[in-house]
Amino acid sequence: QVQLVESGGGLVQPGGSLRLSCAASGIGFSVYAMGWYRQAPGKQRDLVATLTSGGSTNYADSVKGRFTISRDNAKNTVYLQMNSLKPEDTAVYYCNARWQPTYDITRNYWGQGTQVTVSS
Repeated sequence: QVQLVESGGGLVQPGGSLRLSCAASGIGFSVYAMGWYRQAPGKQRDLVATLTSGGSTNYADSVKGRFTISRDNAKNTVYLQMNSLKPEDTAVYYCNARWQPTYDITRNYWGQGTQVTVSS
């Protein structure tokens, strides 16, 4: 079965750092684009960062220069290094795996999320 398991969330003070991990199983990890999304209470789920199988990255404007997405294909794991955290970063962070092998087939999986709270 496919599983995406996030870890590393928690409570941190403004200006602090946190590193999220997402361990994937049941998929051919190396061919998937991986991503991090977040959702604050009462808000939509927004893209934070993505990383393709070829190494291309994309970041939301709000996190550019502060967050870094990376992956270790040998460990089937994607990471999100979060620095200079702000209260506005408080949200549930979700791991995503996506693969489109043909024009009409898309594989899309989500983790259950990990809470990140930035507060003094």
